[in-house]
Amino acid sequence: MRVLLLYPLFPKTFWSYEKILELVNRKVLLPPLGLVTVAAILPQEWEFKLVDRNIRAVTEAEWQWADMVIISAMIVQQKDLCEQIREAKRRGKQVAVGGPYPTSVPEEPLEAGADFLILDEGEITLPMFVEAVQRGETKGIFRSNGEKPAVTDTPVPRFELLEFDAYDSMSVQFSRGCPFQCEFCDIIVLYGRKPRTKTPAQLLAELDYLYELGWRRGVFMVDDNFIGNKRNVKLLLKDLKVWMAEHKYPFKFNTEASVDLAQDPEMMDLMVECNFDAVFLGIETPDEDSLQLTKKFQNTRSSLVESVQSITKAGLRPMAGFIIGFDGEKAGAGDRIVRFAEITGIPSTTFAMLQALPNTALWHRLEKEGRLWKKGGNINQTTLMNFAATRPLEDIAREYVEAFWTLYDPELYLDRTYRCFLMLGAPKVKAPFKMPEWVDLRALLIVIWRQGVKRNTRWKFWHHLFSIIKHNPGVWEHYITVCAHNEHFLEYRQIVRDEIEAQVAEYLAEEETLKTTIPAEKVVSAIA
Repeated sequence: MRVLLLYPLFPKTFWSYEKILELVNRKVLLPPLGLVTVAAILPQEWEFKLVDRNIRAVTEAEWQWADMVIISAMIVQQKDLCEQIREAKRRGKQVAVGGPYPTSVPEEPLEAGADFLILDEGEITLPMFVEAVQRGETKGIFRSNGEKPAVTDTPVPRFELLEFDAYDSMSVQFSRGCPFQCEFCDIIVLYGRKPRTKTPAQLLAELDYLYELGWRRGVFMVDDNFIGNKRNVKLLLKDLKVWMAEHKYPFKFNTEASVDLAQDPEMMDLMVECNFDAVFLGIETPDEDSLQLTKKFQNTRSSLVESVQSITKAGLRPMAGFIIGFDGEKAGAGDRIVRFAEITGIPSTTFAMLQALPNTALWHRLEKEGRLWKKGGNINQTTLMNFAATRPLEDIAREYVEAFWTLYDPELYLDRTYRCFLMLGAPKVKAPFKMPEWVDLRALLIVIWRQGVKRNTRWKFWHHLFSIIKHNPGVWEHYITVCAHNEHFLEYRQIVRDEIEAQVAEYLAEEETLKTTIPAEKVVSAIA
């Protein structure tokens, strides 16, 4: 069996990082970890080729070579997922589809022509699919019916299928699931509230393989909450600390974690000793009433400002996710988010309007209340809310756009990044010196030219850089890298403004038209 593994296109998003990746001659931030894991679970006598469409298109020879096409997709890849299903069927190929989006909304890939739906977690459903294929079946839907696999049996992903030079970082996964109950989150729907972890030996075997393949850059732990099972994570980190020292610190790690990481100094110290240098935190909002309503109780137990600053001082640069549009939210939510980012000194903040994702508690509540407009939903920063909010949509959208624009103002971004790195704890490990590659030197020169010469923030750029070198010299390279990130956000904030304002204008025009033809109290349901 010759299998073409296909990863659909992402639209431009906060995480696209095009302008940053261009600086270092790379195409994509992270690889499709799910597909290389699928390749490891499927029969190893099968042949595999992988095409990430975010890097390049499928060649005619690859289409002709394949007996079957397997596609995995997240919500934001929905459009290209369906287009690639149709393209494969046009060429007479059998198509199997899986991943988070088909698991949540299986109807769409079926309508597009998919033959097999391999849903839920592949450790359970991929063997069902293989048995069906070996029986000669040509269609099927495979579900785990609520069963969650032990990830201790998950094999080492087939990383060799990836085009290494195109990626900025590699991905590995230690755990699945999250112990919390945030109303809007689909992670607990897909993977459950009991975090399941691999063994430390498993994760180290994956790092061994990446090391053997020659990888020497960043590695992102894609766990949705890396510290969900604190006991097992600490066991991993203690072994990882030894492995990293023995291998002379070949990787830098990033991950995602809940903000209660701040209450565990031992965990933070272990992470920094393993060469973690950044962590993404789900802050969502500084408004405690909204946090209580959406059941994000873990963010209300301690001061959010103090928690973020504790994480920063430990040596982990904070990234953060924010959301606007919660029920009962008071006017000025966008300004409050900006103020919070400024006070805490968080340089990079993802920011989106609240979406009701399929099958989440929020989705079910809004559907019951008759407030759900579109059942798909996605989490892109250029998408309006998909439900009737408790305050005017145009007000929320205006606050959102203005806040996003302000967060990535060149001067404010530089100042915020500067404050963060003055506070940032110095690295606790020192990798052996190696000569920088030309591509990295070129990127540094471009950033210095743009931010230190061309822009009117040049004097601030040089003041901040020399001050960091003087007061916190261990973090200056990391600091320059984060300064470079605004090359992407400066362009992307304009995309957010243009697309959100266009959607709001369309929404208001449709609302005005409906008001002339149907009673006002039915306008919301009619727009849906």
